[in-house]
Amino acid sequence: MTRVAGIDCGTNSIRLLVADCDPATGELVELDRRMTIVRLGQGVDKTGRLAPEALERTFAACREYAAVIKEFGAERVRFVATSASRDAENRDDFVRGVVEILGVEPEVISGDQEAEFSFTGATRELTAHEHLERPSLVVDIGGGSTEFVVGDDHVRAARSVDVGCVRMTERHLVVDGVVTDPPSEKQIAAVRADIEAALDLAAETVPLAEARTLVGLAGSVTTIAAIALGLPEYRSSEIHHSRISYEQVRAITERMLTATHDERAAIPVMHPGRVDVIGAGALVLLAIMERTGAPEVVVSEHDILDGIAWKTAEEVETDKQRS
Repeated sequence: MTRVAGIDCGTNSIRLLVADCDPATGELVELDRRMTIVRLGQGVDKTGRLAPEALERTFAACREYAAVIKEFGAERVRFVATSASRDAENRDDFVRGVVEILGVEPEVISGDQEAEFSFTGATRELTAHEHLERPSLVVDIGGGSTEFVVGDDHVRAARSVDVGCVRMTERHLVVDGVVTDPPSEKQIAAVRADIEAALDLAAETVPLAEARTLVGLAGSVTTIAAIALGLPEYRSSEIHHSRISYEQVRAITERMLTATHDERAAIPVMHPGRVDVIGAGALVLLAIMERTGAPEVVVSEHDILDGIAWKTAEEVETDKQRS
């Protein structure tokens, strides 16, 4: 087994996975998995820059993660940065801070690379335990972008598009710096229009209609699953591999878009950092299900983080064989 640490820094959250991986057997033993809402992408869609306070929140989380990595003694650390840092003019400030704290340079990966990591992380373990009709469409709904990947054992096609829960909220559901609560029909229609246009772009590359199983990743999807399951608290073991119907997703989306901030915040499984963006995230998932005709979404707690861990462990093993 190879002990590695993977960090996924997205638009809304930064997450850590420390795991023992065996690429030969496909076994992954999770040692520590945690997530911090840092909103690195705060205002990026409007200003094109990472805000100083967003950078400091992210660096604070990095300091916490550095201590965890040191405690477990990971052989190698890989830091992957996605949508927000891809778009920012001052991303050098971000890179410099990460290197100082963690000793590794963040890889600002492309959307296609992000999609491949997500597919590997979501399907490598899932297909061993569940009967899934192939091909699978894996959708990773992030804060700034959504990744679409169709594949069997390997990726056949992938596309990243710039719609995510934070980006759509900031672009259409914020007025004078305040999230509209609840949003108007006109605002919701504007979000839907952007999502539909993004789905058109994704369909140019990814054969969405060919998918036989829809697999959903990331916080918007797992939160919707937790609500659908009626959990009194967030329980990863019950959410992982759950199957949520289209009807449930539609009902929860309507509920999120008509509820007040306090009503959404009172939902036991709702993370405080997701209260204002869950409506837009739910709209993305609903639109995908409508476009593909998927009767249900299979929810995976394993995603890009697990893909990062697998890839890192494989590289460590390759380096050992060469030396």
